[in-house]
Amino acid sequence: MSTNRELKDALFEQVARMAKAVASPKRLELIELLCQAPKSVETLAREAGISVKLASAHLKELRTSRLVDTERQGKHIIYRIASPEVPRFWVLLRTLAEDRLFELQDALRQLSASSDEWRGEDRDELLRKARKGEVIVIDVRPPNEFEQAHLPFARSMPLTELRARLAELPRDKPIVAYCRGPYCLMSADAVRLLQEQGYTALRLREGVAEWAITEKT
Repeated sequence: MSTNRELKDALFEQVARMAKAVASPKRLELIELLCQAPKSVETLAREAGISVKLASAHLKELRTSRLVDTERQGKHIIYRIASPEVPRFWVLLRTLAEDRLFELQDALRQLSASSDEWRGEDRDELLRKARKGEVIVIDVRPPNEFEQAHLPFARSMPLTELRARLAELPRDKPIVAYCRGPYCLMSADAVRLLQEQGYTALRLREGVAEWAITEKT
C-alpha cells in the first residue's frame, strides 16, 4: 500500500510530464502554430524551420503528454490541439515568462521598436472602431488559419498576397494588422510594407489565442 509520500511524489511526477513536454523552444513554437489551425507534420516542419523528422519527434512528445491529438485525413496525419485549455496554457506560460525574464522583455522591446503598435485603447474600443469602419483590421496569416478562427471584423489579407491586394485597402483609414501573436513577425512585415506604400498602419500584438483567452477571463 502506497504511503502518502509516495502518492504525493507520483502526483508531482505526472504534472512534471507536462513541464517536460514543453521544455523545448521548438515544441512551444509547434503549440503556437497548432493554436492557429490543425496542420500536417510537413506544414509544421516548414513553418517552424525544422526537418520533418525532428518535427515528428517533437510532436510525438507533445502527443504522449496529451497536448496534441492526431486524425487521419486521406493519406495525411493531421495534428491538432488536444484541448481548448492548451492555448490558455501557452498564453499564460508566455505571459509569465514575459513578466519575469528581463532578456525576454528586451527582445520584445526590440520587436516593438521595429513597427508601430496599436496602443492606448482597449479591445472594446478597437471592436467599436472596426465595426464602424473607422479602422480596418487585417489578418495576415495563411487563409486556412483565418478560416479556423479570426478576430471580429477582420479581413483575410495573407502577407504573401498583401502587396498585390493593396488597392483593396482604403488610404484614409488606419490599418491594424495581426498574425499569430506577439512572437509572430508577419504583422510587423505587413506594417512595414503598408507604411512604405503610404498607409497608416499599426501592429496588434494579440492573435486569436490571446483574444480567446481574454474573452474567457
